Amino acid sequence: MNRYALATVWTVSMTALDQLTKLLVMGTMPEWTYKTIIPGFFNLVHVHNKGTAWGFLDREDIDWQVPLFIGITIVALGFIAYMLKTTREDDKWMVTGLGMIAGGAIGNLIDRVRLGEVVDFLDFYVNSYHWPAFNIADSALTVGAVCILISMYRNRDRDQNA
Repeated sequence: MNRYALATVWTVSMTALDQLTKLLVMGTMPEWTYKTIIPGFFNLVHVHNKGTAWGFLDREDIDWQVPLFIGITIVALGFIAYMLKTTREDDKWMVTGLGMIAGGAIGNLIDRVRLGEVVDFLDFYVNSYHWPAFNIADSALTVGAVCILISMYRNRDRDQNA
């Protein structure tokens, strides 16, 4: 499978999984509610976030954050396309990472355009210490970044000897 096909499979898969899970949460749980799945560790929640990671800029008193994040996402997708074009065909870690990041970015972009905010629903915690709620798109962004770091680590000797 060439790099464009592999990246497209990851992008489409992550976008579809993200949007499907968000639709399920929105269709089955009222906003600001939760269901305990693993007591003391994991809840499903239904929250919305106008900001970015960990609720940064999630404020009702400003209205420029959504257009800003839409613009940043479009620029980032252009950069991802450029990186994919310049990536070696056999660097599956980099291609996978770029595809996952693109899928996560598109998943949250769809929410911002459609709803003006992002739907989050995964809530991990230990006792009263909660990790900020997140979604499949956020997970794809994180796993994609790890894939890119693995690619960079695996290619470091090749790059140093070039």
